[in-house]
Amino acid sequence: MTTDSLKVLAFDTFGTVTDWHTGVSGALTAVFPDLDASELAREWRRRYQPAMAEVETGDRPWTLLDDLQRETLTDVLSQVHGMVATDDQLDEAVHAWHVIPAWPDVSAGLHRLKRKYTICALSNGNVALLNEMAKASDLPWDVIGGSDLWRHYKPARETYLGLVDLLQVRPDEVMMVATHSTDLDAARGFGLQTAYVERPDEWGPGTKTAERSEFNAFNVSGIDELATALGC
Repeated sequence: MTTDSLKVLAFDTFGTVTDWHTGVSGALTAVFPDLDASELAREWRRRYQPAMAEVETGDRPWTLLDDLQRETLTDVLSQVHGMVATDDQLDEAVHAWHVIPAWPDVSAGLHRLKRKYTICALSNGNVALLNEMAKASDLPWDVIGGSDLWRHYKPARETYLGLVDLLQVRPDEVMMVATHSTDLDAARGFGLQTAYVERPDEWGPGTKTAERSEFNAFNVSGIDELATALGC
């Protein structure tokens, strides 16, 4: 593959583009002041992938991420902390995922890349969530690829190839940009190019090991570095 054919950049959002730990733990501090907000945010996030997997295996019908997040937070609070949250508390906590802040390098980097490429969110978030996130952090998406468009969650083929079909391009004309190797491995398996972005503080300061790979077209420390590498 060569980046000469590249037309579309598809970005994971939670962790790659936005700093979920800071945003969510900040909201949880306000909603549940007696709990360790950082640990609660991490434990809540650990329930994220298993909940989506239940949808993908057919063990439960299609369910929006917002609804899965509400259920998993309810479970964490009950099972780990022995408490029952009010509807207002759950609403405020779940909404935090809609407005989590972008990493400092992101907005300017995306604006640079947009001059040359079609830039898209390709996320397990639903379209309404991603639209609000974009407004909050000046993310200038050309296309918002939410999971509710395909009623599937990554790493399902319908997500990656759904975007390919939507934009009427070849898989090799799309580059998946993410900080999660599982996301990138799946994308390459369906013929997309990949770029890895280091986010060592995704789960809180100093808690994540880099997952660079020779199979990625780029391994970078930020979206600004990716823009430079792509000549933007």
